Amino acid sequence: MKLRFLLLLCTITFNSFSQNNVLVFQSDFGLKDGAVSAMKGVALGVSTDIKIFDLTHEIPAFNVLEAAYRLSQTAQYYPTGTVFVSVCDPGVGTSRHSVVLLTKSGHYFVTPDNGTLTLIAEQLGIQEIREIDEVKNRRKNSNESYTFHGRDVYAFTGARLATKTITFEQVGPKLPNEVVKIAYQKPVFENGIIKGAIPILDIQYGNVWTNIDKNTFSKLGVKSGDLIKVQIFNGTEKVFEDELPLVNTFGQVAIGNEVCYFNSLLNFAVAINQGSFSERHQVYSGADWSILISK
Repeated sequence: MKLRFLLLLCTITFNSFSQNNVLVFQSDFGLKDGAVSAMKGVALGVSTDIKIFDLTHEIPAFNVLEAAYRLSQTAQYYPTGTVFVSVCDPGVGTSRHSVVLLTKSGHYFVTPDNGTLTLIAEQLGIQEIREIDEVKNRRKNSNESYTFHGRDVYAFTGARLATKTITFEQVGPKLPNEVVKIAYQKPVFENGIIKGAIPILDIQYGNVWTNIDKNTFSKLGVKSGDLIKVQIFNGTEKVFEDELPLVNTFGQVAIGNEVCYFNSLLNFAVAINQGSFSERHQVYSGADWSILISK
């Protein structure tokens, strides 16, 4: 009876992680040439029933941290079984591992293990990782191509996995449940000050997004309408310091005024009502950018 229960539990778990024919692409390729279209063509060559979506192809060239952030920003909203292909690969053709990570939430990530999986591993947890067997899981007649693994390996493997042409076990050998991690400043509260990172910009509007979550922010003991002291650094250089009002909506201040607010991920952010905070103050994002906030 106990064995039957365990077998049933394993079956339920496997089914809950079953692929759903959905494939989501992300890259730093842009849309000026045919690279993205080529990846989609490879995927459709595996099966015309596949459902293909784009996360973004506007990751700044070689910006692995931003690729990591965009995955963590978006993946949680896709159903269990979705396969993500993320290609921001400055080390293409080198010894970095090509992997598929299965998260504890049942999502699959096909990507070079170069830091892209840093935030996903923390956010959704690692169920299992497999290295892509590039002998078996590589587009036919592509062995002499060394600089477009997005097309020849990742799109091909991702499509085969999404459509159940291969099982997760057929991706390749199992690896330890560890990924290459990018070092970044996690949000901490010490001596009345919260320190965090600026991993990304809300690029369309120039808002500055931090990784300071609402729970950490609550340790300041402030409320909407209060002034927050904000200091922003690029490395050791301070590029901004001022007190800004904490608001729920931009409409609480006049056009052109600066504010603090919580973004759609419920993380602390700073902005200008109908303006670009980034452009006004030359504030950008990445591993070198940090923020301090206090009363």
